[in-house]
Amino acid sequence: KPTEIQAAIGIAQLKKLNGFVEARRRNHAFLLQCLEPYQDKIILPKATEGSNPSWFAFMIIIKENAGFERKKLVEYLENNKVQTRMLFCGNLLRQPAYSKIQYRVIGELTNTDIIMKNGVFVGVYPGLNEERMSYIAQVFRKFFDNEV
Repeated sequence: KPTEIQAAIGIAQLKKLNGFVEARRRNHAFLLQCLEPYQDKIILPKATEGSNPSWFAFMIIIKENAGFERKKLVEYLENNKVQTRMLFCGNLLRQPAYSKIQYRVIGELTNTDIIMKNGVFVGVYPGLNEERMSYIAQVFRKFFDNEV
């Protein structure tokens, strides 16, 4: 039965969970260290104090005064075989799927707009080994050192 197969796969995956979490944390920390010199152009992710997340991805936000737009960085990364994703969040009220819902807003939504306009992430998938992570970091460095 399909549900029994899915359960068996899930149980097998659970045995690997600690290794997956460790790899995601290691890959995230590696990118954080590599991109720290470019904090004048990007906002880097930070864990909430007292937490130790198992990162799904490495999110960056391009600062307004960076000298380039997200599109330029995304094109560069993608052209160099580093996949990117936009974060489906930010200001949900600007998403077409939510255009006809009733809502109320309390305060400004400045940060949500910034995330939606300037945010991008790359994965920290556990299967990304040291060689691949080094390549991703190298592509980022080339962009920031040569393209901006």
